[in-house]
Amino acid sequence: MDYDAVVIGAGLGGLSCAAQLAHKGFKTLVCENTGQVGGCCSSYDHQGYRFDIGASVVELSWVIDELFESMGQKTSDYIDWIPIDPIYGFITADGRRFTYPVDLAGTREVIAQFSEEDARSWDRFAREGSEAINFAFGKVMTKSMGTMKDMMKVGMENPALMKYMKYFVLNFESTLCKFFKSDTVRASMSLQSYFIGLPPALCPGYVAFLAYSEHEGVLYPRGGMIAIPQGIARSFQESGGEIKFDSAVERILLDGNRVCGVELADGTQIRSRMVVSNINAKTLYLELVGEENLPAWAKRAIKSYEVSMPSPMIMLGLDSKPDLEAHHTICYSTLDNMNSIWFDEYLENRIPAFGAGLISWPTHADPSLAPHGHHCLNMVAFAPYEPVEGDWDKIKERYLESQFDVLERNFGLNIRDHVVAAKVNTPKDFEKMLRHPRGAVYGLQNDITCSAAFRPSTRSRAVKGLYLTGASTHLGGGIAPTVGSGVVAADLIFKDS
Repeated sequence: MDYDAVVIGAGLGGLSCAAQLAHKGFKTLVCENTGQVGGCCSSYDHQGYRFDIGASVVELSWVIDELFESMGQKTSDYIDWIPIDPIYGFITADGRRFTYPVDLAGTREVIAQFSEEDARSWDRFAREGSEAINFAFGKVMTKSMGTMKDMMKVGMENPALMKYMKYFVLNFESTLCKFFKSDTVRASMSLQSYFIGLPPALCPGYVAFLAYSEHEGVLYPRGGMIAIPQGIARSFQESGGEIKFDSAVERILLDGNRVCGVELADGTQIRSRMVVSNINAKTLYLELVGEENLPAWAKRAIKSYEVSMPSPMIMLGLDSKPDLEAHHTICYSTLDNMNSIWFDEYLENRIPAFGAGLISWPTHADPSLAPHGHHCLNMVAFAPYEPVEGDWDKIKERYLESQFDVLERNFGLNIRDHVVAAKVNTPKDFEKMLRHPRGAVYGLQNDITCSAAFRPSTRSRAVKGLYLTGASTHLGGGIAPTVGSGVVAADLIFKDS
């Protein structure tokens, strides 16, 4: 064998698993399709600006701390964190502005401006959120949840989880409405449902507590989001691990129903005892393993999954400071409008008229990402893969101008006149760059019927020696869950070896 393990993809899940394997003495190779690490947590340089791809801040950073601690290392030796405060700025359709600070009492004061009753409810929401994050949901981030038996074991070891199981049954919208009555307050927390790619009506209720978890601390890595995978990759390479860039894996090599390596797009075959996949599970099974090599039940199962919604991203280099107050700005809208984006527009293959829901301003935290006096903005929206408005490759410029129009007309933001560099990454671009089918940046759709044990298993049940990490397994997308998926995969490999 050439290697003990070959890891497909240098995203956070793949790198986190690879770093632990190399630390334990496994001869490990990471094959990355592009020329850099990170996948959906990365950055790239364009006309003197450094733009982030996908992820824009870090929450629940203790998951990353635990990863480094498991290897006898400290996060601070590999990643330089910058605390983010305030968490969000908000712009309403009638021009009002406000921000939520990290401080819970400070946020309570802001909410009290809209509703004294909701300010009192904020205290209760924060208490439940703290318990849910720290003693229930957070505890499962690095625990195997791949089978019902695993889930029952985690539940028995973590009784607090049982207390909050109701939030798996309640949806995001009903959870928010359970605590808050003011439309303004509800609207300020409604966009978070789309952080896992679903509208409030379909998103699981526990996701609503993201509005609390951000008050545990939000961080940004100096040097851009790519600094996180770069730090993990450095640890991996210090332990003797190898990374092969611009090396797309074309297929998984099999000996019967057991992996024995991979074949690259150029025909190179690399032999290994096991393979770890960090790419979309549907692409892995249907293309790299091949339908013909799957048992009938596995073929039916993997085809039944829906890929997540795509998320176009606009990157802008500005010649001056933008008229914003926080690292993240939400051009907020009501719960009803958030649902309408999905049911009335996205499902009808129309580009939502709402425009960019989240504006990220990374140079607010780290000015070094742009030339002196200049700034970077990332604008995140939601849109279908095949819009009725036309092919993405042909409508990029029109789409960009329409987003500027929405920001000016609906929120009074004049960004267009200060743009000196612009790039639009469409769903088709994400598909080409990162092998996300239909641009699915969140992997697979992440409703309650496709979570934890109902997601493709970390340890493949169909192919021996094959393990999965990343957004389409374990607990889904996001920095903490994908790093957690790498921890879970490594633990399973150690048990199986």
